[in-house]
Amino acid sequence: MEILFFLSILCLIGFMILATYDGAYLHLWKYELFNRDESLFEHKTHTARAILFPLIVYLLFIDTSIIGFWIGLTLVAVDLIVLGIDAYSEKESRNFMNGLPQWEYIVHLFSNSLHFAAIVLIIAARTTITSEGIIYSTEFMLFESYETVQFIAVNILPGAIILGAVHLLLIFDFGKQLWNANRLKITCC
Repeated sequence: MEILFFLSILCLIGFMILATYDGAYLHLWKYELFNRDESLFEHKTHTARAILFPLIVYLLFIDTSIIGFWIGLTLVAVDLIVLGIDAYSEKESRNFMNGLPQWEYIVHLFSNSLHFAAIVLIIAARTTITSEGIIYSTEFMLFESYETVQFIAVNILPGAIILGAVHLLLIFDFGKQLWNANRLKITCC
């Protein structure tokens, strides 16, 4: 069980690093996908995923209720559907740059692999296989290392919520105006 917690957190942290680079720096800062008509749909799919992520983290990594677990699993299924829609739409979305660069495909591959690996590992830690099938188990709460999982997940949430809120804000004209008026005042990268 301990190894499941360790690997899950390792994958979650790796995902957060890559997702911050991809979602904040590339999509929002460098390419400003929300400001391009051909990329607005992609931005909306990213927004949906950016909103789903902190909910999934809370429900699967922090909350210990069975209801939260099942809601979290449902949100993971929704996230997979949105990911498929996002991947399907990216070709047209990136026409302005002659398609998605190969290195960005690789970033997406690794970030999504880490994202879903973290989720699968925490699901494995929270379930047990019995003769009746796979059932929800509370045994994971008995391990001291689960407190570390919760601690790291709680500390990931603020940044994830902010990134989701910024994505959501930039769907609307007033958010774009606010961004465009202030972006040049900030120097980065």
